[in-house]
Amino acid sequence: MGIEIDIPGYGTLGLEHVVMDYNGTLAVDGRIVPGVAEALGRIAESVTLHVITADTFGLAAAELSGVDCRLHVLESGDHRQAKRDFVEALGSGVTAAIGNGRNDSMMLKAAALGIVVLLEEGASVEAVTAADVLCPSIISALGLLERPMRLKATLRS
Repeated sequence: MGIEIDIPGYGTLGLEHVVMDYNGTLAVDGRIVPGVAEALGRIAESVTLHVITADTFGLAAAELSGVDCRLHVLESGDHRQAKRDFVEALGSGVTAAIGNGRNDSMMLKAAALGIVVLLEEGASVEAVTAADVLCPSIISALGLLERPMRLKATLRS
């Protein structure tokens, strides 16, 4: 189990966990993006999936029902710090993070691989500069994990 890829000039990634934001990353206006549940199902065969969210629209649990992932709903407080602490508790060196918002920036930076996505909600500049890779959609971001040779092409030096 796991996703492993050696990237020249970048290092070897040995991923065991993927931590993802929900709104603006996996979902738009609280509704999961078409095709995401199926892609997550395929990735869950290799790594443990975690969704960490404030659940702004209150739909995350219902929208993710049937998806092999662990949902973590954040209470009020410093979500940037909470998300980073969550990644660090799992093990930064074995965790990829996917997000789009300013509150995702610290987890993107802490993770061995940070992927920022640009959906209808946009992506904060802080998240973009904290990430290793910028993807135009969540489907393309998940595709990097399904086909890690794409990461080699993007991150090699």
